[in-house]
Parts: sequence; C-alpha cells; structure tokens
Amino acid sequence: MDFDVIIIGGSYAGLSAALTLGRATRNVLVIDAGKPCNRQTPHSHNFLTHDGDKPAAIAKAAKAEVLKYPTVRFLEGNAVSAKRIDGGFNVGVENGENFTARKILLATGLKDVLPDIKGLAECWAISAIHCPYCHGYEVKNEKIGLLMNGEHAFEMAKTLNHWNKDLTILTNGKSQLSAGQIERLKSKSINIIEDEIVELLHNNGYLEDVLFKNGKKIALKAIYVKSDVEQHCNFNEQLGYELTDLKTIKVDEQQQSTAKSVYAAGDCATLFRALSIITAAGTMAAVVMNKEMISEDF
Repeated sequence: MDFDVIIIGGSYAGLSAALTLGRATRNVLVIDAGKPCNRQTPHSHNFLTHDGDKPAAIAKAAKAEVLKYPTVRFLEGNAVSAKRIDGGFNVGVENGENFTARKILLATGLKDVLPDIKGLAECWAISAIHCPYCHGYEVKNEKIGLLMNGEHAFEMAKTLNHWNKDLTILTNGKSQLSAGQIERLKSKSINIIEDEIVELLHNNGYLEDVLFKNGKKIALKAIYVKSDVEQHCNFNEQLGYELTDLKTIKVDEQQQSTAKSVYAAGDCATLFRALSIITAAGTMAAVVMNKEMISEDF
C-alpha cells in the first residue's frame, strides 16, 4: 500500500486524525478540496482556546501543526472514487492520480441544502444560523426569526426562548404546528407568521428584513434555519457502508462505519457539528485505526 491511511477531507476532523496518526508514525495522505462548510462563518465559538477566532485561521494553524510530522502528506483536490482492493483500498483523485491505503477515514463534511429563498445563501452562517451553542450568545436578547415548521420549530423555539424572548416562527406557508403547540407558543409571546417569504434583505450577509410575498416586512437581527443536508462524497455504494435516516454515515462509538476498515468522523457522521465534537471524533478514529493496524501486524 502507498499509505497506511487515506483521509478524505482535511478540515477539523481530518486534521485531528492526521495529527494523531502522524504522531504514531503512520504514513498518511490527506486529500482535501478546500471547501469547508463553515467558510462563510466570520467567527468560531464554543471551542476552547479558539473562541472568537476565524475558522480559516484555526484550520490554517492546524494544518501547519500536522505537516510538521514527516509521514503526513497533504494533497489539494477532490477524491472522485474509492474502492476496495486486496489488502486495502484504492482512491482516485480528479487529477487522475490513484493512491492505495490499508484504511480509509471519511471526513468529508456535509453540504447544506437551503430553502430556495433569495438572499439566504449570502446570509448563511453569518446571520442565517443553525445552532444556538455556536451563535446564540452573539444574538442574545435580539429579535430573532425561526425559518422552520412543525415539531422542529416548536422544539427550537422552546430552546431559543432561553436566549431570546422576542421570537417569531416563519413557517413560509401553512403551519404544521398542532393546536396545543400554538397555544403553548402564544403563552410565551412567540409569534407565528405563515406568509410565504420572497427574500432576505441584508447588508453583506447581515440580515435586516424578511420580505414576504404579500409585500410585508419584518425586521430581524438573525434567523435560525433548518437546512437539509447531503454528503459531499457518496462513496457508500462503492465501499458498502450505511447511512442513517438523517443522511449521516452510520458509525459506532469508535467511528467505525458498517464497512470494514472504513471510518468516518466529523460532520459527515453527525449533525452535532461543534468543533470540539468533530475534532474529538477525528482523534478517536485515528487511535482506533492505529490500534487495529498494530493488532494486524503483531
């Protein structure tokens, strides 16, 4: 094999795994396309020693630390294929190169699929946000919207009511909330607007107003959005691992997928996308892969 481990995805989970494997003197190739899901996020929060830092700065420092270890190689590009061969795996890259390894770690993240609303993509991860633990403190006590519906809207409103008392649920069409949920929300002065949204009016990604189809507007500081997700790399048919109902890669507590010697860590394997969680997952996957190789070789 060319490498002990090929890591597809060189953001936080992938770099964390590469660091651990480099310190274990393993030959590692990290393949990364350079498009992390948080590339629009101005500041990262709730990550010890880096609270308030720019995500790109954290990743740059992490990559520099990892590349101090001589057995770790970094390749910029997209992995386009991954298949099982005798003794390991073959991974193809868009430039035509192919590499082999004993183990694979998928750390490819997730792609957010946003509602088709003008201005939302420009606001995403800036003032159109998804996680109060990542962003809630910065917009606490402000007038906030929730672009979601049904059970998820109710549970999120209940959570956000801790940070913000001026909340408006924007169902963007007919409400799917139950009568009991609506009554409970109104008792907490949480508004519900069913009007269809035309556009998020913003200034360089910072939300100012939500414009509705009927011409009305509502001024908001930020809006929480429930996005759909997709895997960046769909190698499940080639490698034989399973996905969960939430479209994440199914893994056990040691980040092992349902396919032998295929591991997954980071956003691609969880919807809990805090940096502390995904970097820890990368470390766990690396430790388990190294232990597995030691056992195979002993």
